[in-house]
Order: sequence, then structure tokens, then C-alpha cells
Amino acid sequence: VSLGFALWGVLLLSYDWDLLGSVAFCLALSYKQMELYHSLPFFCYLLGKCFKKGLKGKGLVLLTKIAGTVVVSFAVCWLPFCTDVEQIMQVLRRLFPIDRGLFEACMFSSPPPCCKLANIWCSLSVFIKIKNVVSPQTQLKLSFAVTFLSLLPTCIKLTVQPSLRGFKLALVSCALSFFLFSFQVHEKSILLVSVPVCLVINEIPFMATWFLLVSTFSMLPLLLKDGLMLAYTVTTLAFLSACVVSFSIFEKTSAEDLQLKPFSLSLKGYIFWFKSFPRIVRSLFLLSVTLMGILSLMSATVHPPQRLPDLFPVSVSSISCLHFLFFLVYFNIIILWDSKNSRSQKKVS
Repeated sequence: VSLGFALWGVLLLSYDWDLLGSVAFCLALSYKQMELYHSLPFFCYLLGKCFKKGLKGKGLVLLTKIAGTVVVSFAVCWLPFCTDVEQIMQVLRRLFPIDRGLFEACMFSSPPPCCKLANIWCSLSVFIKIKNVVSPQTQLKLSFAVTFLSLLPTCIKLTVQPSLRGFKLALVSCALSFFLFSFQVHEKSILLVSVPVCLVINEIPFMATWFLLVSTFSMLPLLLKDGLMLAYTVTTLAFLSACVVSFSIFEKTSAEDLQLKPFSLSLKGYIFWFKSFPRIVRSLFLLSVTLMGILSLMSATVHPPQRLPDLFPVSVSSISCLHFLFFLVYFNIIILWDSKNSRSQKKVS
């Protein structure tokens, strides 16, 4: 439901129906607090539009209208809980369970040796038991600081140069930063990144396809737990085949197709391998898909060693995390090196 409201918000903003788009996103955020993953791109894009129109004229009027719409929308949603201050605090405590620590305990083994989530904190916990060394309050501050710093460049760029294309890419980048670095992330939160990626699959089909394959693979321990190995295999192969046929992804691996042309020009003369870049990217993709296939097969058919019962889930989460870090760098590069006068789409394809 929250993802549906968020998509309505993106669609409405693409038609410059900013007030209706604001209402839709307020409903998304009120339904599920995880929509905070998308909140900064919405905020920065709308604020940037107001700056662009001028804060002494039309921009100020638009900003006032948006602010009023947001306040009224949240007021209506929260009205049933506003009869008592303690009731409001109880809702907030349930929405943001700080005392539970940086991430959930592992659900696959007892006692839980580590977490199976494909974000940076769980991957690091394989080597450093963060929850045993750092207090919950410090964990919260640390995750907030790292998350904020990782998405700050994208948000600044979107505010200074608002465009629909930049907005969609920022939704991907910011949601991925939240997934990798924020507090109390769930495996299925990767859907909050995958949905915006689907909005740019026609612009960067190769990377979008690769990311969506990894996002599904990252949930493999959950899918196996629910007995969905057959569904996972069939739908993954069907999706990959559809992308190869429909988007010709292997023919769109040049720096220009991957939206890396401005970045490659800025590095011209410094990095010699850009000429062979398409071949390198295709090789990395094939290596990645092969590795995911082997790990999927082994997870479903091979019993792990007795002293390493979580070998396969931890491998899945660690490899997925490395992929997500790579994609975070990639999306930040294409956002930050995007030309100031780049084409701004007026409608969602």
C-alpha cells in the first residue's frame, strides 16, 4: 500500500500536480514509516522547484501551498491518536524501536551468531560484533550520521538542479543509502530501492536489470524459509530473459548507455581502461550472475558444515552487500556528473 501511494506521488509530480503528489506521499509515509527512504528526494525536489520559481514570487506561493497540504494531510492521519500525549509517544516508540538495536537478531539459527541482512552493519558484524561493543544510543547516532552523509551529495544536487530524471535517480540512491546504513532495516526493505529502479529501467536497462536480479537474490534466505525456491528460480530466469529480449541489455553497456559519459570525459587521460569498459562490465555481470546461480543452488541442495551452519545465508548477504555498495557508487556518479542542462522528462514513460 505504501509503495503504491509513493508511486502515485511520483506520477503526480511528473505531471506537475505537486499538491496531489504531496498528499499521496504523506499517505505513503503515514501508512509505513519505511517510506522515509524516499522522503528526502520528495522534499528536495519540491523545494528545488520552489527555489527555481523564485522565493519572492511564484516559488513562495508554491512552497506555502505545499507546506499547508503536508500539515493538513498529516494532521488528518494523526487525528485519532492526538487525544492523549502518552498515546502519541506510544505510537512513536512502536514506529521507531530504538532499544532493539542496530538490526534484528538472526531468525535462522539459535543462538543467533550473526545477521543475514545485506546491509553494511550486518556484513561488518561477521567480523566485529557491533551490538556487543556499541550501546544502542551510539548505534543510532552512528547509523544516522553515516546515512545522512552518504545521501547528502545527491540531495544537494537535486535541490540545486531539480529535474524529474534527477528525482527518480535520487529515489534510488537515497533509498539504497537508507538500506545500507540506516537503523533497524529489514530484508524486504530492498523493495523500497527496487521500485524506483523500475522507473529508470528504460534509461539504464543493463544496470537496472543487474540491480533487480541482485535485490531478489539478497532475499534468498527468506525465500528458502518460505519454500519459494521454485518460484524464485522461474521468475528470476523469466525476468532476465525478458530484459535480454526487450531491452537488449548486452548491447547497452557503453559509457553513454550507462549514463557515464560525463564521468568518463572528466577522467579522460587518467583511466586507460575506459575503452574496454563495455567488455569489463559485461564480464562482471556474467561473473555476478554465475556466482548468484551457484550460491542459490548450493543454498537449496547442500548442507553447510556443522561448525558453520549459516555459511550460505551469510555468503548471500555479504555478496549482495558488496553489489549494493557498487550500485550506490554508480548511481551517485551518474547523479553528480549529470549535465546541468540535461533533458528533463515531462512524463513518466
